[in-house]
Amino acid sequence: MNFWLELIIKLVAILGFVLTGALVVIYAELKAGSHMQGRIGPYYAGGRWGWAQPLADGLKFLQKEDLSPIGADRTVYGFAPYVVMMSTLAVFVVIPFGPDMVGRDLDLGIYFILAISSLSVLGILMAGWSSANKYSLMGGLRAAAQLIAYELPLVLAAAAVVVQAGTMSMNGIVAAQSETWFTVAGIDIAMPFLLKGQIISFIIFMIAVVAELSRIPFDMPIAESELTMGYLTEYSGIRFTMFFLGEYASMIAFSAIAATLFLGGYAAPGVPDNLANLVGPGVMLLKIALIVFVIIWIRWTWPRLREDQLQRLAWFWLIPIALANIGVIAIFKVVF
Repeated sequence: MNFWLELIIKLVAILGFVLTGALVVIYAELKAGSHMQGRIGPYYAGGRWGWAQPLADGLKFLQKEDLSPIGADRTVYGFAPYVVMMSTLAVFVVIPFGPDMVGRDLDLGIYFILAISSLSVLGILMAGWSSANKYSLMGGLRAAAQLIAYELPLVLAAAAVVVQAGTMSMNGIVAAQSETWFTVAGIDIAMPFLLKGQIISFIIFMIAVVAELSRIPFDMPIAESELTMGYLTEYSGIRFTMFFLGEYASMIAFSAIAATLFLGGYAAPGVPDNLANLVGPGVMLLKIALIVFVIIWIRWTWPRLREDQLQRLAWFWLIPIALANIGVIAIFKVVF
């Protein structure tokens, strides 16, 4: 009974954090994007700052009729957005926000993350195939090709971190980055992997993350000027909302993974171990916010790539560089 009660509490906490975080990121993108384009942005719902705009948009979507095409496979069509959302929620089970603030500290934590996050490809394929729409099908096939291509550099960049840390446990990776590098004024200073030879892995990982999220400049699966809305074309109401929230929840999930792998996770200089559970969540949220801002910045800065450019970048550049990077990291690990 205690196990099930603990499980329910953790699931509710994860769901609340993800949904609240998704609304905050949506608002941040509206305001940051408008600022980058010299616009005012939302200013009506919620007063002059427009803080209630994501809530107003959500309420609008919930009021829309939940439609499905006549020729659609309604079972697959209905489950697709929930498959995408659940694959994102499952990632947070093993992401630590403190030494003891983790849903489950698995020895194969990063392996679990990379495996479970791949299920989103299945949900997108389900949406594209079951919609009985040629634009949806083309968007689903583009998404599958893109996500498969960029899954490889993502995994290889994470593998380089695993080689350096010597563990697949997310808590273990944070602990490896918490080892004292030098001492200043009596304060032990640790160096995150980003500053200990993983800059190439971080760049590859972030490029792959943007591609996995299908955001500009890698938004070929949606490409509204070509495919209407890609695999989302036939969706409306609550199901469209689930896809929409899933994208921003995935931004938070991948940012949390990047913060753990490359920025030291919940660890911060000068914070004693007995305060890590108290300070760690705030430190982790700041690092997540920084990476989320970078992802938003990229969207409003770069133009869309062509499909051939997108595939060439993955297969001809990122994967060979990631493989060479693992070799270099492994050599330094053994020698030094």
